[in-house]
Amino acid sequence: MPQTPPEFTEPLIDIGANLSHESFSDDLDAVLEQAEQAGIEKLVVTGTNTQSSHRAIELCEQFPHLLVSTVGLHPHEASSFNPEMEDAFRELARHDCVKAIGETGLDFNRNYSPHEDQEKAFRAQLALAVELNLPLFLHQRDAHERFMPILQEYRGQLGKVVVHCFTGSAGELEDYLDLDLHIGITGWVCDERRGYSLHPLLKKIPANRLMLETDAPYLMPRNISPKPKSRRNEPANLLYVLQMVADCLEMDMNSLAKQTSSTARDFFAL
Repeated sequence: MPQTPPEFTEPLIDIGANLSHESFSDDLDAVLEQAEQAGIEKLVVTGTNTQSSHRAIELCEQFPHLLVSTVGLHPHEASSFNPEMEDAFRELARHDCVKAIGETGLDFNRNYSPHEDQEKAFRAQLALAVELNLPLFLHQRDAHERFMPILQEYRGQLGKVVVHCFTGSAGELEDYLDLDLHIGITGWVCDERRGYSLHPLLKKIPANRLMLETDAPYLMPRNISPKPKSRRNEPANLLYVLQMVADCLEMDMNSLAKQTSSTARDFFAL
């Protein structure tokens, strides 16, 4: 567990954690306790299919003071999308703890689902967000050229939208900001092998559009010292993302935590 600096007092919000993942099945209570000890005030549990979305809501009911959730279908599983699933998401989204539609979008990197299926599921979930007047939690990887025109079709009808786990280029960031999108930054920014290209881009993100996330159990921050024995990322490690982003922005951790948490509260209507 990260050591909270004694001068760090601001509460944090993790806007994306996959707490329904099987790796948390045996010790979630302890994981959440450590998160609260590290200063995490709220966690947004990510829904990636109907099963995980159901589970996310169950967890919210179990830990209502700490958790809220999204519901949606990840592009990896887009081939399974059908009208019955859309109806299921519509019903799940009516739960009080559900604050956004997603994780949805396009992933042309691994292509676990054909592009046509991904685009169909993406459009349907965009329409659902419009219908239910909910924010969107989006995923995009190696698909920017198709992602943007589809999103632009719906942007005028949509409310708040965040591109979760941003790892893209300066041009992609400019496109997102031009559409008034929010940007989620994960432990990718802590990775000296591939994430440092994000560092100069962070100053381009307006203060009211930047949010932080762990994407736990994925994307363990590589600035943790000593290196943890487990490869499972946890919400408490959001402190390391905060520390890296604060260094890049030449801000103190309290100021950045206050800023990003305020943005997250507004985005998710917490």
